[in-house]
Amino acid sequence: MRHVLFYDSGDLSLAVEHFPAHQARYQEFFRRGVLLTLGPFSDRAGSMAIFTTREAAEEFVSADPFVLNGVVSGWQIREWNAASPD
Repeated sequence: MRHVLFYDSGDLSLAVEHFPAHQARYQEFFRRGVLLTLGPFSDRAGSMAIFTTREAAEEFVSADPFVLNGVVSGWQIREWNAASPD
């Protein structure tokens, strides 16, 4: 089971200002091994991130500078039953 965090884009003009703090936050979660991947959609309407636990996704969102500063207008976490070739 994985947990997918979906972000809806808010005021993207604020992204440049808040990106360094956002990047530091996601790098911390990568180092901890609880964030597997993340990135924006090509249409700029939002982004997604895949976490190993719901708790990690909720912790990330709770203090993400993009959420706190309006770069993100809304978010949701969904459980995902990922299939693999194993």
